Amino acid sequence: MQTTLDTTVAFEGKGLHTGAFASAVVRPAPADHGIVFRRTDVSENADVPALWSNVIVSPLNTRIENAAGTKVSTIEHIMAALAGCGIHNALIEVSGPEVPILDGSAAEFVEGFMRAGLRSMSAPLRVIEVLKPVTVTVGGATATLAPADTLHIAFEIDFADRAIGHQTKTLNMSNGAFVRELCDSRTFCRSSDVDAMRAQGLALGGTLENAVVVDGADVLSPGGLRHRDEAVRHKMLDALGDLYTAGAPILGRYTGQKAGHAVTNALLRALFDDPDAWGWAVADAATAARLPGVGIRWSDLPAVA
Repeated sequence: MQTTLDTTVAFEGKGLHTGAFASAVVRPAPADHGIVFRRTDVSENADVPALWSNVIVSPLNTRIENAAGTKVSTIEHIMAALAGCGIHNALIEVSGPEVPILDGSAAEFVEGFMRAGLRSMSAPLRVIEVLKPVTVTVGGATATLAPADTLHIAFEIDFADRAIGHQTKTLNMSNGAFVRELCDSRTFCRSSDVDAMRAQGLALGGTLENAVVVDGADVLSPGGLRHRDEAVRHKMLDALGDLYTAGAPILGRYTGQKAGHAVTNALLRALFDDPDAWGWAVADAATAARLPGVGIRWSDLPAVA
């Protein structure tokens, strides 16, 4: 069955890249509505469905745009929280061009959704089955989707900074794994990149409190890391959010090597360009029980939320 929120929940804070204050009000939505963002500061053509075909290439975040040019940026963390909590239908009213960054992770979104509660709907849930492997390579980054009976995510990163270094992690995303293992992992950057990003008009709202900033072997953010491998966990969080722009839960194994938002979107485009690589299926009880978000508990939520 499809699900939506039981009540409305609101979030407020700065946008990571614009630095502007923004609110995101997440409302219940009817069956087959999907995830749609609505710009409340735009008078016409304000709705932007969170779909892979609406994603435009954007540095360091996921941005969607409708045919009229209305944009919403930095959707990946709230999308990951929706996917990880098993929410299939929601209307997200955003007061500006960017979703609030909060603490740089998805934990506050998850906590808000769990407090709001979920409501089951009578409509059947369709899922996307990956039927054969699809791979894309962009520069030195690679991402693959291969058949699997539920969603698995495997990721590998390699940075010169010793505070990050080489990290790998693989998770079966069933049984609340996202909430337990990934949702509190924050976005990260190298100190050497901060000035360059700001010179390009990016990361204007970034602070040591909403991102992990590293310099060589040192972690500059107060309190240090939440996980020794927080960086690769955050890349997996981003991947889950970006994969949810498929428009439905995916049954498949995602493998990313140095991949980012643009690579994951290119992978979805390659998948849907090949009609032999994917198909729709109605989730039976056994399949639904393996999807992200099923069976999550308050005890799964990290203490930072």
